[in-house]
Amino acid sequence: KINNQQHIDRTPHLTTIEQRLIDMDNMGIYLQTIIPTPFQAYYWLPPEVCMQTSQIINNSLAEIVDKLPDRFIALGTIPLNDASMAISELERGSTKLGLRGFQILTNVNGSEISARELDAFWLKAQELETLIFIHPNGFTSAERFKDHYFNNVIGNPLETTIAVHRLIFDGVMEHFPNLRILLARGGGYLPTYSGRIDHVWGAREDGRVNISKKPTDYLKKMWFDSVVFTPHQLKYLIDQYGSGKILMGSDYPYDMGDYNPIELIERIDNLEYKEKEAIWSKNAQFLLKIE
Repeated sequence: KINNQQHIDRTPHLTTIEQRLIDMDNMGIYLQTIIPTPFQAYYWLPPEVCMQTSQIINNSLAEIVDKLPDRFIALGTIPLNDASMAISELERGSTKLGLRGFQILTNVNGSEISARELDAFWLKAQELETLIFIHPNGFTSAERFKDHYFNNVIGNPLETTIAVHRLIFDGVMEHFPNLRILLARGGGYLPTYSGRIDHVWGAREDGRVNISKKPTDYLKKMWFDSVVFTPHQLKYLIDQYGSGKILMGSDYPYDMGDYNPIELIERIDNLEYKEKEAIWSKNAQFLLKIE
């Protein structure tokens, strides 16, 4: 196994399929979900160009899975800068390419993913029971984060935190209660500081204008990956949201990834084997509809 204290230098465009299979074997992972890198979302391009790039990427992912179906499944990307195009590619990817879900970013060129113009997209994702993996790509106002890799260390979890707040308080989770949403890096900062959102819901009228339940009721409908690096923080997520809401993640092949994800779960005290098994694979099988 790779020592998770060791510096890992990986760049996605240099990681071949052969190297990836070797790394998977070393990590003890048999089946891996492959996902486009966040900066391949291309929301800043004109929608029709973003649509074309999404199709190219999704076609390529489907080809990889077709060649190695026993080792890979895939989540695609969609042109979220146009709701109708996003829906079209969501349907094509799900029904024709066999993609198991889609990755979206935490904002669309600075606009919130909870914006009303995206309601039709969320409705379609709910109808198809398609997994939506929400991943940040740096922070939208990162002037103070330019040193020490803070744009990633602080900015990425903070960006996820803001997006999840908006999904809850803007009413997306109220209107579409059966969405399958998976949050990167343990969901950012909100899941470990959730008492504050319930407090504002009770204390202020503007904290409950779009929602009828406590904010944590909606938060508990989401799923979280395990990339939080320490057993005690992962145990907190399990204690608060249940082992059925955690999926093992690695963030491979990035330098901020966890290259011992199986061991991280193994190190959690007093966790029954059934719960470990759920996090290692069973929860993913359910969300990704794997036989």
